[in-house]
Amino acid sequence: MAEKIELTEQDWKERLTPDQYKILRQGGTEPPFANMYVHEKRDGVYRCAGCGTQLFSSETKYDSKSGWPSFWDPISKDALRFVEDRSFGMVRVEVKCAACDGHLGHLFDDGPNPTGMRYCMNSAAMELDPADDE
Repeated sequence: MAEKIELTEQDWKERLTPDQYKILRQGGTEPPFANMYVHEKRDGVYRCAGCGTQLFSSETKYDSKSGWPSFWDPISKDALRFVEDRSFGMVRVEVKCAACDGHLGHLFDDGPNPTGMRYCMNSAAMELDPADDE
C-alpha cells in the first residue's frame, strides 16, 4: 500500500503547476489530443506528478484513439484508488493516486487484452521517468 501524503492546499499550489493543480487537486480534465503524453513513445515509468508514485509502465501504454494517454494495466493496483464518479450525468470510475489522492483520470472496460481495461489518464497528472538509453 502506498504511503499517504497529505499537504495543505497552499502546499499543493506551491508544489504543482496551475494545470497540475487543476487536474490533480480539483478533478479537472485536459483537452483531448492536446496534451503532453498522448503521442509519447519513449520507454519508461509514468509517475504521479503530485507525489512521484509509480503508476504505469510504457509497456502497457497503447493508442486508444481517445485523445488521452491510455494504459491497459497499472504497475500496481495498490498505487491506485477507485471512486464512483457520477458527474456530468454518467457513471464512471475515477482513478486517484492512492498516496496523495490526486485525480489521475478514469477507468473504462473497453481496453485491449489481456485486461480489457482502459486507464484513461491526464498527461498533466503524470510525469514520465524515461528509461536509460544504455
